[in-house]
Amino acid sequence: MKSRTPLLIFLSLLQPLAFGLSSSKPNIIFIMADDLGYGDLGCFGGEMISTPNVDQLAREGTRFTHFYSGSPVCAPARCVLMTGLHAGRARIRNNSPQEGGELEQFGEGSRRLSLIGNEPTVASVLKQAGYATGVSGKWGIGEPTSQATPTQMGFDEWLGYLNQNHAPYYYTHFLWRNQEKMPIPENRNGDREVYSNDLMRDFALDFIRDHREGPFFLYLPFTIPHALMEVPSVGEYADKNWPEDAKIYAAMVSRLDGYLGEIVEELERLGLTENTLVFFTSDNGAVGNERTEFLDSAARMRGSKGTVYEGGLRVPLVAKWPKMIEAGGSDDTPWMFIDVAPTLAELSGASLPVDLDGVSLLPTLLGERQDGLSERFLYWEYPRRRLWQAGRSGKWKAVRYGMDGAIELYDLEADPQESEDVSSRSTELVQEFEKWFNAEHIPSPHWPVH
Repeated sequence: MKSRTPLLIFLSLLQPLAFGLSSSKPNIIFIMADDLGYGDLGCFGGEMISTPNVDQLAREGTRFTHFYSGSPVCAPARCVLMTGLHAGRARIRNNSPQEGGELEQFGEGSRRLSLIGNEPTVASVLKQAGYATGVSGKWGIGEPTSQATPTQMGFDEWLGYLNQNHAPYYYTHFLWRNQEKMPIPENRNGDREVYSNDLMRDFALDFIRDHREGPFFLYLPFTIPHALMEVPSVGEYADKNWPEDAKIYAAMVSRLDGYLGEIVEELERLGLTENTLVFFTSDNGAVGNERTEFLDSAARMRGSKGTVYEGGLRVPLVAKWPKMIEAGGSDDTPWMFIDVAPTLAELSGASLPVDLDGVSLLPTLLGERQDGLSERFLYWEYPRRRLWQAGRSGKWKAVRYGMDGAIELYDLEADPQESEDVSSRSTELVQEFEKWFNAEHIPSPHWPVH
C-alpha cells in the first residue's frame, strides 16, 4: 500500500497538447444529483426508472464504475468536492457540527458550519485560468452571513439554496441570486406554481448562451431527488402499480434526466458539443428506506446514505467529451471527489496548492494508463456518535466505527456487497489500514472524538 503523495504543482504553462488536447480550453459542466442512487440509472444497471439522456451520455462517453463521493452526506461531500481535501482534513465533516458553528437562518434549532472563506475552490482555480464560473442548485457549505457564499468562493454567478434544510422545499418562496434573496411570489401563501429546479435549468441554459465564447465552468448541484417527495407531475409513472413515493421519486429522477437532455441539446445548437466536457454524478448514495429498496437504488450494495459502506459512498459517474473520452467506455479505476479539483486544474492549465489530497485523473479520463493509481489509499470519515472511518486500496475496503473499534475488512473484487468480514485472515492488511486511519484523521474542534 503506497503512502499518500502530496499533490504535484500543476503549472500554469502546462501544454494542452501533452494529452492530445486542442489548444483551446474546454468548457466544463459538472452536474450533480442529490441522493441519487447508483442503481437509479439505466446505464448503471437500473431497470425501474427511465433515464434516456444519462444513458445516451454514457453511450457517447465513459462510465466510471468505481467513483466515490467525498462523504456519505450532503455538506461534507460538497466541501470535499470544492476544496480537494478529504473528510479527515476538511473543515466540514457532517451536516451539523457537534461544537460551534452558527444557528441557521432557515428552520429552527440546527447549527451549521461554513467554510472560512479563504479556501481555494475548484471555481476559484478555474477562474484564475480564465474561466467564467457559474453555479445553480444547492451550495450547503456557506450560510448567508458567512464569507463562503458562492460568489465569495470563486463563482461569478449563482442561483439556488445556501442551506441544506431549505433545499428540500421545491416550491420555496425564495432562492438566493448572487448575494440577494430572489423572491418567488408565485409560491407564496401555499401556492405551488414554480418548481425550483426548473429555475436552475433555466439558469444553466442562460449561462451557456451568455458564455458561449468560453471557456466556462458550470457547476449544477440540482436538489433532485432529495426528499421532500415533490414533483409537478409523475408523468409516465402514473399508471404504475408502485407505492406513491416511488412514483414521485422516479419522476424526479426522470425530470433531472430531462434537464440534462435540454443542456446537451443547447450545447449542440450552439456548436459547443465537441469542446465541452460534461460530467454527471451524485453527491452521495441513496437514502435507505422502503422506496429506494423497492427501486433497488443502491444496486444491491451494502448500506445507504449516512453509512461508509459502498451504498453510501459509491456514486455513478459519466463523463463525455467527444473525440477525447472514449464513447461507450467503462472504467473501474477507483477515484473520488478529492480528485476533481486536480483533474480540472490540469485540464485548464491552472495552478493548485501542493497539499491537497487528490491527484489528477486527466490521463485516465483520456484513456491513458496511470500506473499505481488503483492501489493508492482513499480515505473517508463521518462523525456520528463515534467516528466512522473507511478506506480503500486496490480491491480492499476497510471500515472502523470508533477510533478504538475493530477494523472490518472486505474484498470488493470477490465480495462487492461487503457481506464477509475477512479481517481475521489478513492481519497485516488490517494493521496497515489502522495506521492509515490514525494518520489521516486530523482532529477537529467541531467534531471532537471522545
